[in-house]
Amino acid sequence: MSVSLELNNVTKIFSKDSEKFCAVDNINLSVEKGELVTFLGPSGCGKTTTLRMIAGFENPTSGSILISGKDMTNVPVNERAIGFVFQNYALFPHMTIFNNVGYGLKARGEKDADIREKILKALSLVDLNGDENRYPNQLSGGEQQRVALARVIVMEPSLLLMDEPLSNLDAKLRIYMRTEIRRIQQALGITCLYVTHDQSEALTVSDRIVVMSRGKVEQIGTALEIYSNPLSTFVADFIGQANIIPAVVDTALSDNKGNIVCLLPGEKSVKARYYGKNSLKKGDNLFLVVRPENITVEKVGKDLLTGVVKNCIFVGSHVEYDLLFGEKYIVKASIDFKPDLKLYKKNEKVSFSFDENTTLFLDK
Repeated sequence: MSVSLELNNVTKIFSKDSEKFCAVDNINLSVEKGELVTFLGPSGCGKTTTLRMIAGFENPTSGSILISGKDMTNVPVNERAIGFVFQNYALFPHMTIFNNVGYGLKARGEKDADIREKILKALSLVDLNGDENRYPNQLSGGEQQRVALARVIVMEPSLLLMDEPLSNLDAKLRIYMRTEIRRIQQALGITCLYVTHDQSEALTVSDRIVVMSRGKVEQIGTALEIYSNPLSTFVADFIGQANIIPAVVDTALSDNKGNIVCLLPGEKSVKARYYGKNSLKKGDNLFLVVRPENITVEKVGKDLLTGVVKNCIFVGSHVEYDLLFGEKYIVKASIDFKPDLKLYKKNEKVSFSFDENTTLFLDK
């Protein structure tokens, strides 16, 4: 596959009142043709600034941006052959859907006959056939977002950039539209960069996810890789839910699965994978990371971790527990529903355990 986009040591520093702030810190990324890559992270992590530099709205302080092998670092926005879908739909309220979608083609000087054919094809792709004579205020939020998408794809950009495109939609419509965006992106085979702070969106639409924090890239990988093998406690906690408990290395020698033994609060020993790269020794501090769905709750048993039920919520498909562990740590457990499932009551003492193959130790 050919490379559509390359970011080489891209950095953006903003200066205000003689103070400097590094919004994006030395990002390196290569995106293949036809990939959908999502930038995911909390507000202020640098994801939108990165997208704006790729689009040409901001110039990087250092580093280079290559699109289809050409250096576009200092090339104006209108010469980059990209499409940008914004948070707000930015539709012209006085124009019909047909004219909104065709605005860019008309400005580019294309023939009317060609314009009409391209507009109708784009509207068909976003399932708005027959709506070309309506106006934006006659459409729902989801339909307006599809018009905004059609207006971009009709220009046949080499790269599609989307900045929080679903943030103005209600929860149910967001789920529908993220599926639609993925369908359209795959049908066109277009390379897409997608910015969101919503982990569910990122997990469902992406080929790969770039997790960012404070301007730095924490991890790049597929949804499965990042969820099952996070490289830091930040990634583990941001992607899904995670219990993070301090631990001390007891036995640094690993078995053939890469497992090590650590002591948790209360001097209970636990074996799990170590996913870091440091050379460990007894007494080193680590963090145990375990997902709520990977925890088993049962009656108090010998050699098991014990906790006190502080909360128990039955939600139909599963039961959610908050367990007080080690006097100050709350461990969240999610137990799938079964007809014979036992429910433990508040303040009841229970034991819990987890599969060492789905649990890991991290350095930070």
